[in-house]
Amino acid sequence: MGKREIEQSSLWIATSDLPTSPGHPFYTRLNALLESHDFDRFVEDLCGKFYARVMGRPSLTPGRYFRLLLVGYFEGIDGERGIAWRATDSLAIRRFLRLPVDEPPPDHSTISRTRRLIDLETHRAVFTWVQQRLVEAGLLKGRTIAIDATTLEANAAMRSIVRRDTGESYEAFLTGLAKASGIETPTREDLARLDRKRKKKTSNKDWTNPYDPDAKVAKMKDGRTHLAHKAEHAVDLETGALVAVTLQGADEGDTTTVVETAMAAAEQVEDAQAAVDDPQSLEEIIADKGYQCAVKGSQHSR
Repeated sequence: MGKREIEQSSLWIATSDLPTSPGHPFYTRLNALLESHDFDRFVEDLCGKFYARVMGRPSLTPGRYFRLLLVGYFEGIDGERGIAWRATDSLAIRRFLRLPVDEPPPDHSTISRTRRLIDLETHRAVFTWVQQRLVEAGLLKGRTIAIDATTLEANAAMRSIVRRDTGESYEAFLTGLAKASGIETPTREDLARLDRKRKKKTSNKDWTNPYDPDAKVAKMKDGRTHLAHKAEHAVDLETGALVAVTLQGADEGDTTTVVETAMAAAEQVEDAQAAVDDPQSLEEIIADKGYQCAVKGSQHSR
């Protein structure tokens, strides 16, 4: 039986002695597919305008940045910190990212800075490029799509909301109500009690978050009231491929938002089949009962 010895890091170690990974079969095949279509050159030409001619802080190459996004998508990681940790933790992911043994994985702040640097239209162009590869492989048909939405909690606190008309904070607003009801020096307990008794607490017409104006006050699935966004997805029912995603106000109903998502899906299906001689147009939309009125209205308008 071996015994634990005092751990001491080696001063020098040959790179040939470092642990290696045979690679994950999925990511190995994905990299081969990206290389066969010259993905790195495509995204470098597309993103060249966003990079400075004179180098300052070391940048994240476009090919590696979009590979990191693919890792987050395929592994269900919804945050840049999680993606950065996964790249640090896995030798297979390092190989997929083409990281040399002497180069550390990108920090989450570098991923975030690159995301803010590259505009939405460029991200959409890369998304369309991926869909075109799916069409070539027969993995995107575009005839029948399903649309559904989910509410996502915004990275913004309810306590930071302010009135649209005066800029008054929520706590100051409650304090004014408390004093008007006869409490001269209200405590936090008094304010919380007063807030619970109010029938209509917050309206998106009256309140906004100055740090995330697009976030709307909404009730989450677990019953909590929070600032949130509404993400609406369109999926190809024949193959399961993602066709389009739109971000809507969390206070908007399905019958309102489905129009924009359906239009975006139709445009993406058309763009994805730009090189096809006989493209398949969008013919059918499937949705749950929350969209019923919108679908009937579109049928009558046609």
